[in-house]
Amino acid sequence: QVQLVESGGGLVQAGGSLRLSCAASGRTGSTYAMGWLRQAPGKEREFVAAISWGGGRTAYADSVKGRFTISRDNAKNTVYLQMNSLKPEDTAVYYCAAHPASAIVVVTTTSGYDYWGQGTQVTVSS
Repeated sequence: QVQLVESGGGLVQAGGSLRLSCAASGRTGSTYAMGWLRQAPGKEREFVAAISWGGGRTAYADSVKGRFTISRDNAKNTVYLQMNSLKPEDTAVYYCAAHPASAIVVVTTTSGYDYWGQGTQVTVSS
């Protein structure tokens, strides 16, 4: 089992930036592909960004490419999501997720993840 705890959400004006963090604990000795997903009110949960265990491979939803950057520090068991040029449509609960995988795998579907955090709210005002 892996426990995931997100932090860093909040209220920001359009055009602003936030950095989300996801701290992992538990069976962190295995290798995990990690990702960020989000769910806006009345909408289904959607993929945002993913990163392989080794950090060498990343993937992004088209809606966030060029604005968001995912990274990880395995020594700290932490994954980050740097969000720049935020838009009101980025408003959602953001979830961190993990999937046991080899070092080069990225997971780009919500159904591909096994472990989830509780989420952190991001609200972007216009």
